[in-house]
Amino acid sequence: MDLHLTDHQATNAEKAAVDGVLGRADSGWYGGSRSELDGHASFGNLSRRDQLLPVLHAVQARAGWISPGALNYVAERLNLPPAEIYGVASFYAMFSLSPRAPIVAHVCDDIACMARGAESLCTELQKELGPAGSSDAQNRATWFRSPCLGLCERAPAVLVTAAGETPRERVIAPASSASILSTLQKAGLGQMPPEPDALNAEVSAPQSRGSGLRLLSRIGKMNPSSLDDYRSLGGYEALRRALEMGAEKIVREVIESRLLGRGGAAFPTGKKWEALLLQRGLGRSHYVVCNADESEPGTFKDRVLMEGDPFAILEGMSIAALAVGAERGFIYIRGEYPLAAERLTRAIVAARAQGFLGPRILASSFSFDVELRRGAGAYICGEETALFNSIEGYRGEPRNKPPFPTQAGLFHQPTVVNNVETLVNIPRIVLEGGAAFARIGTEQSTGTRLFCLSGHIARPGVYEVPFGTTLREVIELAGGIGGNGRLQAILLGGAAGTFVSPNELDTPLTFEGVRAIGATLGSGVILPFDESIDLKRILLRIAEFFREETCGQCVPCRVGVTRQKEALERLIEKRPHGSTSQELHLLQEMAQAMRDASICGLGQTASTALLSAVSRWSLFS
Repeated sequence: MDLHLTDHQATNAEKAAVDGVLGRADSGWYGGSRSELDGHASFGNLSRRDQLLPVLHAVQARAGWISPGALNYVAERLNLPPAEIYGVASFYAMFSLSPRAPIVAHVCDDIACMARGAESLCTELQKELGPAGSSDAQNRATWFRSPCLGLCERAPAVLVTAAGETPRERVIAPASSASILSTLQKAGLGQMPPEPDALNAEVSAPQSRGSGLRLLSRIGKMNPSSLDDYRSLGGYEALRRALEMGAEKIVREVIESRLLGRGGAAFPTGKKWEALLLQRGLGRSHYVVCNADESEPGTFKDRVLMEGDPFAILEGMSIAALAVGAERGFIYIRGEYPLAAERLTRAIVAARAQGFLGPRILASSFSFDVELRRGAGAYICGEETALFNSIEGYRGEPRNKPPFPTQAGLFHQPTVVNNVETLVNIPRIVLEGGAAFARIGTEQSTGTRLFCLSGHIARPGVYEVPFGTTLREVIELAGGIGGNGRLQAILLGGAAGTFVSPNELDTPLTFEGVRAIGATLGSGVILPFDESIDLKRILLRIAEFFREETCGQCVPCRVGVTRQKEALERLIEKRPHGSTSQELHLLQEMAQAMRDASICGLGQTASTALLSAVSRWSLFS
């Protein structure tokens, strides 16, 4: 990449892409009103750094890569040094800073897809298209290996992107080499469908035809783009009720519900909200952020909610904003979710049009609006402070804590961050009361929980069960073990989770129940592997994932995940430094160093799955 950018000029197409986000350079328009700047940008230079990620997306989608000329033009429009623009663009996997074919097939080879034939698929593509990264004969299409695309229930999965004046994205799942090649050919002829595929509720949420569901109750039963459909099924009644209750009572009900966050950390939701409620009237702006950067391998529950019930997320965010005194909210959604992004965008527009977002909602004094931001392929941005940096236009690197987000979050203002599933619980709590919610599940784990079942399972998909249901019962609900039917291991919680053995199937799925066996629920992943799978290869893929996804900011993680992968390779290839036991001891020491000294959860949990497998099976004896 040429870092001497001063002599490069943007093409007209690249300028049009940038201007489409920021407005014409000669119009005096800077991308927002003074109130929208909210103290995080300077009126003197009218910098809108927080627009950097949308602008880079626009250029990538238009040209297929981000050229030095485009970087220059973005820097000029945002009044930022070109080197800083380059630093941000180079951080994200979905952005290319070198020329490449405009049509790209991103082929998932992560753990869920590995169990469903991803490696064979990549081998076939290599025969047809050449090695990953090489172009076809017309220099129009290429393919790359990709980390988890969040389409695990339909593995193996592929995302095809086609750059151009009308950029298009298409999911192929389950994919075959024939279906991929056909889609690439159609994309080259401009025949790829203009919108991503629709959600098939019966496939992605097999319970959707059943009764007694709470979080999945509307999936497959309404048009996700229809606000009228949502309201006919009880939508926005909770927001009306919340306006009558007022902020203090809303927070009391959420505290009484004992709702714990569903993103993995399991922090009490009501306590977060209470921290901002107590800061109202101090003259600081408050924000509500929905963390929809669902990048944990094996996780797809939030995607199903966003694709099938997007208004529920907006209603939950609006109630949260009312409770904590926020007027602006952001949904940060992973870049690999084109259909979810399209559904949420339509929902935001419809909600604004009918007075459920914007000024004086439902003729009250409450005003609140939401903006959607797409990530660009960085697992680390699921960490809340890295997410803030990404929205603000910086590299998605985590911040040190304290201060915590409730003190200094987005734009360094008090911020509540909640996961998609967490927010979808809120309307029910408002309508039914916190005490009623707390009676579902167990004393320490209240409500229902969504679990993502994939890998060797008979009916992959999202399943909703009350806390306390056992691991065995959830697997039976999904039809039992697939593959050859002989269970070898189960990964709970995703790549940052824990392997458990068939002897632990009667563990209750509660925060306290899995803790008792040294495991974690994490993001709700339940990923069984049959006896045909080489667990060592699964562990190596997890180690590769963390090595690729570390932001590199702190030494313990940056060095630790690299050395961990190298040690695992030596063990698999039977060339350890010293004895096998010495190599395993080294892995444990590195894991302890990462847990103790890494800035964020990526480094702290990068060894969890590996060590749990080593402790349960004699994999390297």
